Order: sequence, then structure tokens, then C-alpha cells
Amino acid sequence: MKKSFCFLLLFSFLFTAFSVQAQQLISSQYLGHRTQNYLQNTFTPLIQNAVDLYRITYETLDIHGALDTASGLVVIPVRNTSFAYPLLCYQHGTVDGPNDVPSHLSGGAELAIVFGGMGYVTAAPDYLGLGEARGFHPYVHAKSEASAAIDMLFAVRQMAEESDDIFINDQLFISGYSQGGHAAAAVQKEIEEFYSDDFTVTASAPMSGPYNISETMTPFIVNESVYYYPGYVAYTMLSYNLASNLGYEISDLFKAPYVPAITQFYNGEIVLSTLQSNLISLLTSNEGASIPKFMVQDSILDQITTQPDHPLNQALRENDVFDWTPQAPTRLFYCTADDQVLYLNSVVADSVMNANGALDVMAVDVDPTADHGGCVSPAMIQTLLFFLSYQELTVDNEEVLFNENLTLTPNPAEGYVNVENIPDGALVEIFDIKGRLQMQFESESNHPEVDLSGLVPGIYLFKVTKGPQRFISKLVKK
Repeated sequence: MKKSFCFLLLFSFLFTAFSVQAQQLISSQYLGHRTQNYLQNTFTPLIQNAVDLYRITYETLDIHGALDTASGLVVIPVRNTSFAYPLLCYQHGTVDGPNDVPSHLSGGAELAIVFGGMGYVTAAPDYLGLGEARGFHPYVHAKSEASAAIDMLFAVRQMAEESDDIFINDQLFISGYSQGGHAAAAVQKEIEEFYSDDFTVTASAPMSGPYNISETMTPFIVNESVYYYPGYVAYTMLSYNLASNLGYEISDLFKAPYVPAITQFYNGEIVLSTLQSNLISLLTSNEGASIPKFMVQDSILDQITTQPDHPLNQALRENDVFDWTPQAPTRLFYCTADDQVLYLNSVVADSVMNANGALDVMAVDVDPTADHGGCVSPAMIQTLLFFLSYQELTVDNEEVLFNENLTLTPNPAEGYVNVENIPDGALVEIFDIKGRLQMQFESESNHPEVDLSGLVPGIYLFKVTKGPQRFISKLVKK
């Protein structure tokens, strides 16, 4: 009898563990088609494919370990030839509210669609507490950002397996901007440490993310610094209070004048942009400037500054995603003039990751003068170029790229650049860094010499196309 009871208990545990950990696709809904011409005109002439868009729902765990239904956008590249495309996980930045998400073709959907147009089956999770998932969104919460994304990747694989026209190869790319940069690093870390048997990260490019939460968020909480995004401070404290079960009431964390607006946001009665404007107005009226410190209770400020092991400080440290050792080639793209996410997040992450023994990690300042919004375009272009050097497309298991054979010399170039191993009759196009066509011709040989005298010094994108084959590289004109 005792053995039977033990067996039943073990069976029950295994069944429960299997059920709770299952990453199951629940539903998929077709949202529409975007032609290649539309995408090229809307985003960049570099787009390679049309795309189909789907909203999916899938099983994942909430922050308390209970089964939840999450949602996300899936972008499927479409060509006449049935290519097998890499899988790409795109993590969106901070959004206004539960409906401002990729699966509603908002809140970061544009960059996910661009990745799809460049030839990646792109999974863009909405995150917990957004889209179809219940409850309050656990903002910049590394564990749930990772779990929601990884479970969506499993669901997209299932979607492809059940489809006759979605083909995925073994590559996986990871990227994201702002909060999505933090989430991208969290996903990469989780996959490389715990899911390496299921996924192999080919390359990763987090962009402008707050990787060092404990050291970059804390000054905004405790110092008398002007910051025009006080809603981020409130959002982060609400998130960690909930996710780490700290047990504070909102009035325990924030002073009375700010509690009503923060409570309205927590209850879903106002969106983030409204919270931001309300807090800025209140801080300016009460304190003379938008200084987030003045909305935080003095007791909380004292605990954060004097008690390193205080639960709030522990929660901040637990959500850092810079002190680990990436295995895949990783680029941290940022802009020094970023007004929302301090650029030192990327610089510190680069330093620590390389000190830990990472083989190929580099932080890259893509535009020293760009603010957070202005950094999106140059960071995205650099990400596309970085990923293209690793991307593989196959038809019937045959690779269709000629990246490795085609070369540009010299590069940087001054008057001319020599192109080697180009297919006869290939279309050659040169774009500036903003995606504007500067030169176009059809190659008459497999080693043309291209006159660059008509181009001003700068960075260009050199694109070669013939049938399903294509090559894109960075060209520097001196």
C-alpha cells in the first residue's frame, strides 16, 4: 500500500510538472499580408520579402508559477520559393498599456515586421500582463521576460510543424530595443544556461537596454536628479514589489500626492503616458522639477541607501542582466546621448562580459549624438548588418547565399572598390545608412570595379541580388 501511494504521488508530481511546464500553442489568428513593395516603401529598400502576420496565444507561467495564456506577434517571410528561415526573437520596448503590443500591430510591431521582411520567422512576445496575459505587467523583470519569450519560441516551432508552408531552420537570433534590450539579454542568458539542448543562439543584438538595473535605476530613486520619465521609476518599483512578493502597499512606497495617479496606473485605469505626464506635473508643482526621488517615501529611500541587503535592493540586483558570459556573438548597440537609458549600461555590460571570458561581445556606439528615440534606426541597421553575416537560408537543404565568396576590396575605399566573385548579371545597389538608393547597375562581369567618386564619405550598404541569392555588406567610403 505504501509503495502504491508513493507511485501515485510520483505520477501525480510528474504529471503536474509536465502540464505546468508545457509550452503549448493555443491558437493562431491571421492578421494580414504586407507586400515587399509596401515594406520597402515604408521601412527600407533593403527588405527582402513580403510577410504574413499572425497573432498567437500560447501557454506560459505567470510570476507565481501558475499557468497563464500569453500572446504575441509572429511574422512569416513570404517568397515564391519555400525557404527555410532562421527563427528570431524580438523583444519590444516599453509600451503604453495592455493593448499597445505587437500582437495588436502596435507597440514595437514595426521592428518585428522589418526582421520578418529581412528573412527571419520572427516571434515578438507581448510579455506577461500585456496582450492576452492577465494581471499587472512585471516591468523589466528578467525571469518572466525570458520565460514568456522562450515559451513563445516553442509555440512558434509547433506552429511551423503543424503548417505546410512555414519552414524554420536551426538558427536562432535574439534582439530587442530599450526594455526589449534588457529582455533580449535575459532571453539569451536563460537559453544559453538552461535551454541549450533546445535552441542554439546564432547571434544576439540587444539595443539600448537597461542591463545594469541595480546601478542605473537606483540613482534615479535616491538622487536629486531631474528625469523626465518618473513613470519608469514607479513602474519598476511596482513590478518588483509584486514579482518578489515584498508586500508593500502603494502608499508604503510613495508619498501621498503621487499615490492616486500611481494607483490608477496599477489598476489599469490610466496608461503609462498619462502616468508620466501626471507625475511630471505633480513633481514640478510640488518640488520645482521632475525629480523622482521626491515621490518616494523617505523610509524607503533610507532603506535603499543604508541597507544593501534590503529586499528592494535584492530585487534590483536579481534583475541585472550584465554579469554573465554570453556564448554566442553578441553586440550591444547604444547611443551615448540616450536620454532615457544611460549609455553606461552597454559599456559596463561589455566590460564585465569580456572580463568573464566572453569570446565575441562588443558594445558599439552607433550614433553618439542620438537620443533614445533617434537611436532606434541606426541601432536597427547595425543589427541587420550584424545578423546578415550569420544568417542562413535554405531550399531543400541547399544554402542559397554567397556571402563567403563575394568580397569588397579595399574597404574602406576611396575612389573605387573591387567586387570579387559576383554572379554575372547580378543587380548591384548601394544605399546610404538611412536606406536611400545612391547607385544601381547590372554587373557585366564577376569582378567589376565600382566607381565611388559620386558618393560622399560615409557608411553605405552594398547589396547584390540574383534570383534567390543575395549579399549585403557594409561599405565605408573615405
